[in-house]
Amino acid sequence: MLDVMSEPGGTPFTGTLLGDELLARIHDRAVRYDRDNAFFTEDLDELKDAGYLRALVPVELGGLGLTLRQLAHEQLRLASAAPATALAVNMHLVWTGVAKSLMDRGDDSLEFVLTEAAAGEVFAFAISEAGNDLVLFGSTTDARPRPDGGYEFTGTKIFTSLSPAWTRLGLFGLDTRSDDAPKLVHAFLDRSASGITVLDDWDTIGMRASQSNSTRLDAARVVADRVIRRLDPGPNADPLIFAIFANFEILLSAVYTGIGQRALELAVASARGRSSARTGTTKDQDPDTRWKIADAAIAQDAILPQLDALATDVDELADRGDQWFRALVGLKLRATENARFVVDQAIRVAGGAAYSSSSELGRLYRDVLAGGFHPSNEDSAHSTVATALLGPIG
Repeated sequence: MLDVMSEPGGTPFTGTLLGDELLARIHDRAVRYDRDNAFFTEDLDELKDAGYLRALVPVELGGLGLTLRQLAHEQLRLASAAPATALAVNMHLVWTGVAKSLMDRGDDSLEFVLTEAAAGEVFAFAISEAGNDLVLFGSTTDARPRPDGGYEFTGTKIFTSLSPAWTRLGLFGLDTRSDDAPKLVHAFLDRSASGITVLDDWDTIGMRASQSNSTRLDAARVVADRVIRRLDPGPNADPLIFAIFANFEILLSAVYTGIGQRALELAVASARGRSSARTGTTKDQDPDTRWKIADAAIAQDAILPQLDALATDVDELADRGDQWFRALVGLKLRATENARFVVDQAIRVAGGAAYSSSSELGRLYRDVLAGGFHPSNEDSAHSTVATALLGPIG
């Protein structure tokens, strides 16, 4: 627990970072956040106090020194308590994971992300754009170069989780003006910069506490030393792209695996608590109910080994060559689709009670639908896997 966390210069954290009492409080607040479409302010404060936002930061830089695999398990537990809280904080954790993955591979270009996260800064993602299915391979945001080496970004980013709380925004845009254009420019924007408008447009059916509002940029200025990459559009072998995909897909998969785990727990509890007027026995004695729960459990059990294997390979610098992206998008698709299946089976077991707005299973049903909107989506994932096995079309 908190009393055994390491101090800078000590040894990495080896316990369970998120204690049962903390998770219980977070779980209890999830109902209110969802009902009121409110940001998870109290959750975030407690997670900060627990050192969670510096979990992946190396000990020598002021963090707890968790591995990606360890953090994936923590995120699974957090998502079981409050999916929207886990999804939102995931975006900060991904950036620290990206910085750590690069540093582990000899690239310290994002060391400032780790040191600033240790100091309390909150990082968010501004990658997604309406109608842009190129994801990291192209951008509709204009990146205008400045004489001092900085950039001004103009465009609208959607699904910017942590909107009320972020202090650093990782983003990218397209430079079409430089002599070597076009270039995709990756950078970090300080919240104090001018030209940033956070819209109040997050009114979704699920993941409401994440408050993933749109962010409008109007010549929002990034200073030169926060421009981290200028890459050619399209697929790119730069380690940054791998690090983003790896950490994003693995930690996102952990969140949805946690949703599936909680749904299975609720299905079991419902089966034991419901009685049949026809037989006079509880539903856990009904063969059809038992089959549904077993079917959900078998599906759920298949995800964690894959999650662990990929996270461990990232931690241990394993070389999967050109098959890395195939494995990562496959995990994400499987984890999110599997979570939807498990939640659906749990609702079938729970019956009409799950249709109530106060039902936790009903909320999980709404939350889990968001899995289909995160990259890589179903079509993109199948294209990536097919290319890895068959080569490109044409």
